[in-house]
Amino acid sequence: MFSERDLSADLVAVRDEHAPGAVVLDCARDFETLPAAQAEDLALLTDSFEPRSYPDEWLPADAPEILRRYASDDLTIGAPGDGGVAWTHQTDPPVVLVKPRLGGSPDPFVDFLVAEALVQVGLDLPEHFLGFFGERYRDLAAAAEGHLDPTGTYQLAAALYDAYLGIHTRQVFADWTGEHPDLFDAWVDAGERLEPRLSALSTDLATGATGFGDAAELACAAVKHTGERSSETSHSQAREAGPELPTPFGALGTEAYREYGADYAVEWAEKTFDRLE
Repeated sequence: MFSERDLSADLVAVRDEHAPGAVVLDCARDFETLPAAQAEDLALLTDSFEPRSYPDEWLPADAPEILRRYASDDLTIGAPGDGGVAWTHQTDPPVVLVKPRLGGSPDPFVDFLVAEALVQVGLDLPEHFLGFFGERYRDLAAAAEGHLDPTGTYQLAAALYDAYLGIHTRQVFADWTGEHPDLFDAWVDAGERLEPRLSALSTDLATGATGFGDAAELACAAVKHTGERSSETSHSQAREAGPELPTPFGALGTEAYREYGADYAVEWAEKTFDRLE
């Protein structure tokens, strides 16, 4: 199921700086959540497991089953929405898993995704949004009630946490311009590819062409590509600043979100859904 991935010199350097000792593995099969038998296979490649679990009281009664499974004391690695690369520090050492769905993707893009995962591993932040929201997940679900079903709330929570991680990682990526130029260029390129979709997002949301959960997922994925702008921002600086987040998602790319975390996200959701009524 797993084989150790050959890493470029840039990725070795990123791992050494941000996640020393982390193991990067190629997976033989795709997954959203790693099946239990395959998760146990990681014991052959790591020293120990320490499964995370969370109180049932954090979950609303209608929470999706996958979220209940994640809250349990079962070893649950990966979740819907993780994309082509997943990571966990429920193992010692931490593990980054590269899925075969990325086959055929440009090598620089895949390298960037692996580098991003290594940086996230080193942040010492939760690997799943439930650990981020905690008991406030119920408040997020209450704010979304009448607008999103439980699956949509799950999608929104995952997107909001993606934005929070993006605020913590974007400066790291921006600083790669000199030290790791290939990774830097891949980060810039990925942001530029989002811009056409982001520019139409507010209109698509207003007209119903895009659902709120999908819109949040796209906008929040762009946060890691954003930076500070001003009226004096030059063309080269704008390239590094990345795309601008459309309404109502701009507030999720701010340092205020970094400072106040889950409380800020819930308040943003409450205000946003109030305006939609």
